[in-house]
Amino acid sequence: MKYVRWLEDVTKDDIPIAGGKGANMGEMIRIGLPVPSGFVITTAAFERLIQFHSVSDKIKMMLEVLNVEDTNMLMSTSKKIKELIISLDFPNEIKSEIIVSYKKLSHADNKSAADLTEDDDEFVAVRSSATAEDLPGTSFAGQQASFLNIKHAANLVKSVQECWASLYEPRAIFYRAKNNFKNPSIAVVVQRMVNSDKSGVMFTVDPISGENVMIIESIWGLGEYLVLGEVSPDHYMVDKTGKVLEKKIGQKPIALVRDHATGKSIQVKISDEKISAQVLTDDEISKLVKYGKQLEEYYGKPQDVEFAIEQYNMRIVQTRPVTTKAKTSEGKITGVKILQGMGASPGIAIGKVKIVKNISEIAKIEEGDILVTIMTSPDLVPKMSKSAAIITDLGGATSHAAIVSREMGLPAIVGTGNGTSILKDGQIVTVDAYAGIVYEGSVSISTTKTSEPIHVEKTQTKVKVNLVFADKMDVASRTDGVGLLRIEHMVTKSGIHPAKLVREGRSEEYIKILTNGIKPIAAKFYPKPVWVRTLDARSDEFRNLEGGDAEPHEDNPMLGWHGIRRSLDEPELLKAEFEAIKRMRAEGLDNIHVMLPFLISVDEFRKAREIANEIEMGDNFDLGIMVETPACVLDMEEFCKEGIDFASFGTNDLTMLTLGVDRNNTKIAKLHSEFHPSVLYMLHHVIDICNKYNVESSICGEAGSNPEMVKQLVKWGIRSVSCNMDAVNKIRKAVLSAEKEQHQ
Repeated sequence: MKYVRWLEDVTKDDIPIAGGKGANMGEMIRIGLPVPSGFVITTAAFERLIQFHSVSDKIKMMLEVLNVEDTNMLMSTSKKIKELIISLDFPNEIKSEIIVSYKKLSHADNKSAADLTEDDDEFVAVRSSATAEDLPGTSFAGQQASFLNIKHAANLVKSVQECWASLYEPRAIFYRAKNNFKNPSIAVVVQRMVNSDKSGVMFTVDPISGENVMIIESIWGLGEYLVLGEVSPDHYMVDKTGKVLEKKIGQKPIALVRDHATGKSIQVKISDEKISAQVLTDDEISKLVKYGKQLEEYYGKPQDVEFAIEQYNMRIVQTRPVTTKAKTSEGKITGVKILQGMGASPGIAIGKVKIVKNISEIAKIEEGDILVTIMTSPDLVPKMSKSAAIITDLGGATSHAAIVSREMGLPAIVGTGNGTSILKDGQIVTVDAYAGIVYEGSVSISTTKTSEPIHVEKTQTKVKVNLVFADKMDVASRTDGVGLLRIEHMVTKSGIHPAKLVREGRSEEYIKILTNGIKPIAAKFYPKPVWVRTLDARSDEFRNLEGGDAEPHEDNPMLGWHGIRRSLDEPELLKAEFEAIKRMRAEGLDNIHVMLPFLISVDEFRKAREIANEIEMGDNFDLGIMVETPACVLDMEEFCKEGIDFASFGTNDLTMLTLGVDRNNTKIAKLHSEFHPSVLYMLHHVIDICNKYNVESSICGEAGSNPEMVKQLVKWGIRSVSCNMDAVNKIRKAVLSAEKEQHQ
């Protein structure tokens, strides 16, 4: 079939066609886990719908002018796109494949598919599976729609189309924008429905503390009410042998179940004796631990697992990597405690309470507010980024929005029971999401300082960090500087395109934006070097900013007018960037240096250096380059002779251009690999040339956060590596390991 694949035929390499959820389902079936049978409607079906009705450009234009920070505009744009997709006639070629597959899934033992009647139709779960979800770095938890207890072909087709439309839910559009995911696509997983008596979520590592124990949460009925935070679940902490270390029984007065009369999912009241009764038996907990260990071992990293139990038969209905990192307490708080819940995402925050009882009130949230709500709905995600913290009456640590809170680094306390009643709009509170406590007013935090400094074992190869904003600098003491400081997000935060400022003679405003963003970072890391990359925004990235309507429309912005080529075409932009850095260096921050992106010729470097000399950047100023194009690699000796001070690999673009793989194209994403022999050859070649001319070589692409890549680069003699913040410890260990191997 062209548009349908059975789950047992799908592997983890099929994310571009099956999405993250579908690919993981196939993998679990292959390793023998009890997964409900079913099929996936591939991304080709959704893309055919869009192509068939020629609406791609229309959707793209609506998104290009969208400011995701404008909640009303976000909601309106989402509504228009979803209505457009749902209004499109379903191509018969796709519909027929779906119906044939559904009939096969519903096949009764004593009937052929042709003899099946509607009474034989199977109840199924229809679940979105986007190409960017359930990945190691970002879960996209709860961002698209799922539909339970769907029966009959017509209802299935309708649900599939609604799944497709949910790719453009406000929360999904916002989440993609914040995580810089472009060109999304979506598949749909259709599986036999598990009519759950009980269900839940298991983390194979504590996502809050990082402790190597399993966290299991469970409720009665379908799992929808757990992930949406409708009830406070049972909470079990279990070690890897299956021993229960801690147990908290939640109050579960309601459940979502299948109505026997209508077949639809309905809410029912739980009997008094079951409201506070333990959901899982000891045998069920032991079985979950076994499955969790099997998944963690197979995937090689902690897993976030969803399960369902029907008449004592357990099914695993989803697994994805745990996408959040543990944090340790920031200090001791003393004050008047007014509310207690469960810390679902660690951190401390002080702010003004804003109570949101339904989605219509979301617009009242302003920068720095404490969002207080009944339950942690994923619909709150667009405003969560503005909040200082979130507090809920219901829900558990495994709810979708709790997962997203941890990804965003947003302190969250769930299951307070009555937070929306106790707290008042406008009230100032202090949120300690480590302990799950809310204090009255603004409370001081006494940090515990050790007399001994943090010990960081020195390495010959410098370990640096990639940074964006000044509020993420807790790694300064553990690194040798900043190997990549991007200015694009500083520009996005300002809301105005720098080209507009320059065109209107307002370069000073651009200089101020850069100074405000760079200066705190340079000061925190001083005297360690901070390498600032000049503007490298594709023409489609700033179109939603004020002045962005003047950006050209390019067929492939990835290969278009950005990096040094734009800087030299619009030299006033580059001059303003140099001027900002010159002024900060004059104030004593002479650890700031500049690197130029996307070069293809030595002449580009020469012209940029002439502009730097025109600005009179002063002594000890280093000017380096990003190595992102094969042309740059092949001409590396000439660059070194010309006098570059350092060369840093941008492996994302270098891999794309070497392999001819557009990294924004999900259809060929599986071909993008920094470990391709040709890419490795280029990395080795550049390192050798740089060492010959005593030029510091480095890496700041995603591969710089991969321990196996870093070990290889260290063996070849790279002088420094720059990784993402969450990878500093593992990369330092990888560097130490590689250096010790060389000296053995």
